[in-house]
Amino acid sequence: MSQTSWRLDRTATGVLVVDIQERLLPAIFERDRVVSETLCLIRGASVLGVPLFATEQYRKGLGPTVPEVAEAIPGFAPFEKLAFSACGAPGLIDAMRARAIKDVIVCGIEAHVCVCQTALDLLEHGFRPFVIADAVSSRTPENRRLGLDRMRQAGAVIASNEMALFELLDKAGTDDFKAILSLVR
Repeated sequence: MSQTSWRLDRTATGVLVVDIQERLLPAIFERDRVVSETLCLIRGASVLGVPLFATEQYRKGLGPTVPEVAEAIPGFAPFEKLAFSACGAPGLIDAMRARAIKDVIVCGIEAHVCVCQTALDLLEHGFRPFVIADAVSSRTPENRRLGLDRMRQAGAVIASNEMALFELLDKAGTDDFKAILSLVR
């Protein structure tokens, strides 16, 4: 996929929250950080008018999305899936294409399974994944690191929450800037 710019453009970007679910989250390394950074990303995307999407992996077994994340997403309607990759959730790819999304900011769990397979599939589908390192994790630090390494090697962009939000923002001195600044402080 050729790019005219390596930067995020809020008019062509979406945020994808992958599987932050009640029965999986307690086992996740640095789970509080993942939730906190995900909430910051969701709130920032909402300020900037960036579309939000969420998935749930096998809800019957892993439970629903944790309440604080679900409540933060306006009109929360997760795409349910059995495939590890979020791209296997019926309707998700079509929903992102309908919004003319080219870049997908990805957060969630687990970095080495569902997040990694999602990033790989997004690349195959012609999207550019931006994986938010401080908003992804796995049950072990080693699997988190390996997942991030694998995604980077495949061509995903690894970034921090603040990197993505300020890149979408583009400039200071606006009401959006003040709102984002209040989120990241």
